[in-house]
Amino acid sequence: MIRFAAFFLSCMMALPAHADTRANRLFGAMDSPSSQPPMPIGSYARGCAAGLVELPETGPTWQAMRLSRGRNFGHPVLIEFLQELSVAATQVGWAGLYIGDISQPRGGPMTSGHASHQIGLDADIWMLPPRRLDLTRTERENISSIPVRSADQRSVTENWTPAHYALMRAAALDRRVDRIFVAAAVKIEMCKTATPADTRWLRKIRPVAGHDTHFHVRLRCPPGATECQTQTPTVAELSNGGNGCDDTLMWWVTDYLNPPDPDKVPVEPEEPRRHPRDFTMADLPAQCASVLSAD
Repeated sequence: MIRFAAFFLSCMMALPAHADTRANRLFGAMDSPSSQPPMPIGSYARGCAAGLVELPETGPTWQAMRLSRGRNFGHPVLIEFLQELSVAATQVGWAGLYIGDISQPRGGPMTSGHASHQIGLDADIWMLPPRRLDLTRTERENISSIPVRSADQRSVTENWTPAHYALMRAAALDRRVDRIFVAAAVKIEMCKTATPADTRWLRKIRPVAGHDTHFHVRLRCPPGATECQTQTPTVAELSNGGNGCDDTLMWWVTDYLNPPDPDKVPVEPEEPRRHPRDFTMADLPAQCASVLSAD
């Protein structure tokens, strides 16, 4: 498969500039990491990754889910973090973790789903507390996680537990973590129940649509990762140095769900944004070509 992808890349590069050279087809064809030193290259939503390692399909306190996708690869720092967090899960009453998508073997844009997860520093963790850690490959394809926010998106459901809170707090307190994406209702609930003297870590908990059945952990660029682009603005800037439990948070369950009448509120038109699935190799850092062609 590696030789095929390298051949495919050389052929695509030789085609005219107008040809379809979508990068996700190239990265999606790779089934093993590059034999290079670990390096996240570019940004979380526009990049690739050298020297990723595979999260073992099953461990003493975790299982990788949806194995058919081939997305259980990450930077060594992220794999270490996930294994350690799965142990922390046992300390809050869970058997461990069900871990969803991380990255493709060489990162890069995906053929379906995520805009990010491109440099080996993002991981989705299921909200479903594992009952078993001996699921077969078939079971892992068919089992689903659970939603923890209500259908109207304004509150959490009975699926939300103190253990979820404790697990995310443990993740947020880890210095390697840059931010954690959750449903807005989850952030609001965490702000309500946090101890007043212990809320600074909540700035890392960021409300983003589409995160009701899992939480998405994003690590900082590791030390020495010279080709990795730190996300800006920083979480501290987003929260103005606070914990993010402010009026801005409530926007997610007010104007976001019930937007103002556009005839009454003037809005500047936005240029359409290209999805990473439309990126060509020219849209990615130049080093990504060598990641694809490496052994």
